[in-house]
Amino acid sequence: MCAVTITALGLTTAQAVAAPTPGQRPRPARHQAEVGKQHAAKVEAATGGTGGSAFAAREDDGEDEAENSAESTEQFTEARTAPGLVAPGAYSAAWAQLQSLPHTVGSWNHVTDKPYNSDDPRYRDIDSNSGAGSGNVTGRVTGIAADDDGTVYAGGANGGVYRSRSGGGHWQAISDKLPSLSTGALELDGSGRLWYATGEANTGGTAYVGTGVYVLADPKRGDFKPGNRIGGTELESTVIHALRFNGDKVWAATSRGVWTHSTTDLSGPWKLEFAPNPTFLPGGADSKAPNAPYKNIANDVAFDPKDPSKVVLAFGWRSGDTYNGFYSKAADGTWQRLTSLGDLPADAADVGNVTFAPSKDGSRYYAIDQSPTRMATDPDSGLQGVYVSKSGSPLGPWTLIADKDKLKGSGSALQDDGYQPGIQSWYNQFLQVDPNNADHVYLGLEEVFETQNGGGDWITPGPYWNFYFPCWDIDPAKRTCSQTPHSDQHAIALGTSKGRTTVYVGNDGGIYGRPLNGAVDSLGHATDWTSFNDGSMDALQYYSVGVGKDPADRTGKGVVVSGGLQDNGQSILRARDKTMGSNFGGDGGDTIVDPNNGCNIVAEYAYMEMRSTQNCAVNDGAWQDDPAKATTYEIAPPDQQTHAARFIAPITTDARNADTWVAGGQHVWVQNKGFAIRSGSEWNNAYDLGAGHVATAVAASGGTVYAGWCGPCNNQGFTRGIAVGNADGTGWHQLNLPVDGTLPNRYVSSFAVDPANAKHVLVSFSGFSRAWSEGPGAGIGHVFDSRDGGATWTDVSANLPDVPTDTLRLLPNGGLALGTDLAAFYRAPGQRNWKVIGEGLPTTTVMQLKTGPDGLLYAGTHGRGIWSFDLDRFGRGEGDDNQQ
Repeated sequence: MCAVTITALGLTTAQAVAAPTPGQRPRPARHQAEVGKQHAAKVEAATGGTGGSAFAAREDDGEDEAENSAESTEQFTEARTAPGLVAPGAYSAAWAQLQSLPHTVGSWNHVTDKPYNSDDPRYRDIDSNSGAGSGNVTGRVTGIAADDDGTVYAGGANGGVYRSRSGGGHWQAISDKLPSLSTGALELDGSGRLWYATGEANTGGTAYVGTGVYVLADPKRGDFKPGNRIGGTELESTVIHALRFNGDKVWAATSRGVWTHSTTDLSGPWKLEFAPNPTFLPGGADSKAPNAPYKNIANDVAFDPKDPSKVVLAFGWRSGDTYNGFYSKAADGTWQRLTSLGDLPADAADVGNVTFAPSKDGSRYYAIDQSPTRMATDPDSGLQGVYVSKSGSPLGPWTLIADKDKLKGSGSALQDDGYQPGIQSWYNQFLQVDPNNADHVYLGLEEVFETQNGGGDWITPGPYWNFYFPCWDIDPAKRTCSQTPHSDQHAIALGTSKGRTTVYVGNDGGIYGRPLNGAVDSLGHATDWTSFNDGSMDALQYYSVGVGKDPADRTGKGVVVSGGLQDNGQSILRARDKTMGSNFGGDGGDTIVDPNNGCNIVAEYAYMEMRSTQNCAVNDGAWQDDPAKATTYEIAPPDQQTHAARFIAPITTDARNADTWVAGGQHVWVQNKGFAIRSGSEWNNAYDLGAGHVATAVAASGGTVYAGWCGPCNNQGFTRGIAVGNADGTGWHQLNLPVDGTLPNRYVSSFAVDPANAKHVLVSFSGFSRAWSEGPGAGIGHVFDSRDGGATWTDVSANLPDVPTDTLRLLPNGGLALGTDLAAFYRAPGQRNWKVIGEGLPTTTVMQLKTGPDGLLYAGTHGRGIWSFDLDRFGRGEGDDNQQ
């Protein structure tokens, strides 16, 4: 299950995955482990108990994980774009301002620079995916390039570019000086230069994201610098789906059309070759329309090897639009829609996300096509098909060589109704042709597929997971399955080292490799995958972080560090661990960790689905035979059952009473049992925010609760508010927040409440100020202070860059820490201006800040792992010369 996220200028934002539809919400996601249990039960029945019986089936209402992925992406975007679209240049301006700000003394420490074993045998409790087969993982890898001398380059979705000189592993970050760490594409050209296209583009539409394309002349030794950018600002605030080379030109398929640039003269601007709806481009008559980001999405470019002047452009918004289709240049020099391509559809209704791949000898062209119609009508898959052009020309004629059913029968792990091959083909696609065999092709969807005969037959060398196959057992000693790469494929490249060619794949769990012509078992599953996620490339995408004392540490100083991750569950790092483990599976959301006992953990999955444990979820799988031995408890409030919550719903504890918890969906839920809670029925409904409203942030102190909400949450009628009341359900009221008042009409991202005075509260707002946001009432400022419980507010943003803010934290010394899409900031007690916190934190989105019992400030970033900073550094001369 995947959330799609993107970074602009090193800030994480996301592509929207569906044009907003007011009132329409997906069904809540199911836990990945639930899918494994269903698979196990079905195989149990089919095999008479010989396959996958370790998981007992539980009831499931058939929710769609693909819709879960789509909603997570859309909601991540909403927080940064509402109430309207964001104009190009917003992040550039924020980045420029950041460069001029002073820093506090001190440096950040990298906490999660260790291997993360998703199969850690310590954590086999009922809600863990441990044992799925992916082994060591990191965050999503969306670009890969490799040469014939053992050098491999991998681009994290929000983590930047890493280099390995050993054929994988031992990674070095080489793009941290750039303002963008979001990877759209990585390509080596014929002269060995590395091209880095920023702006992740796995879904198809957004208002802004990248800062353009950078070229590194000596990638084996050099690092990217801002001066390596090609062209001007033409590709700022866009996403780039693909870079393709043709003669002395490079073609870029972007969310604002197809552009070209010379590869020999790197000066001068990019040239717009074609955009089907130019009036929706920035500066056009329709540029402010809500659907403008979806009107010119280019997915790929293909060239006829026999006549390189013949070019085919693939355009298409994944949810469908009238411009979706294939275009080629006519004799009069205009781009015209192609109407007949053989089996490959040419009608707008069946052309969505498309990927091309040519054979090296020019005899074949291959293509994947995702269909908007199928995505809307087929509950099992959005894949239209996989095709080959045996003429070698992208003009066809094309022949269908695989569809959902053919791939399903090739050894796929995805057999359930509602989740079959291609269900996320709007998000998961790659194609690679063996340079020595035009009939040998690798295909990436949710899984890795392979054909040796041009599509006549397929195998699944990289199944989604191993859970329901006969080789699987919850006991590692009894399991005979080989490693499989993590699910949800995005990138592929071939590289050679010491005469051996490796196929590298990038997915939501990082980067994996196997020999190009590798070995498989009787089911067609590869036996020779290697995980190259050794901890030296920390691209982990955290939504949250929590820290508590480690009860097993005899020194009394050690801590347990936990956090919820995009598609990599909940990570746990204990005091003496050299490798992190995963004790909760699926997507990890918000988290609560007891500061006095770090093994007391609440992990949110999605839409407020919450589980708790009081032993770090340590379990050897004994629960499969005796359910009473499970040590994880389902404690979701009722809004989870009615789907009335954000994908990442906010949860917290009262600042003065750790046993009082608050969770926000449509309702503000409170429970007073702390970790003694065992059921979702033990939550009390303190307040109803109103139909169509959902909480975006909650905070509590001494029984006073603040809840920020939105609804609608997208840019079509965006509304926000703040409600205040008591945890016992009394005294609730909505604050008066007029659209054009003091507080911006933008997404409420975080609160910080003074433990000594609950009427003293600060609030942060995401998005951009009205200089950049085109929606109504966007206002100015990002952080506001109230001393009267929200009746009046003062803008305390001062010198902060105008960039989305994500998390506020009041510090023990009375200072304030703030995490944004660019950096983390500190305001000293009694001071006005802000400073960047320390040195060494990569430019990335700081999603959550928490203070630990060890005197450290912890930052969970969405793309570069977890970092810590010594709070004592703030007591060493951190005054502000500009106090007013």
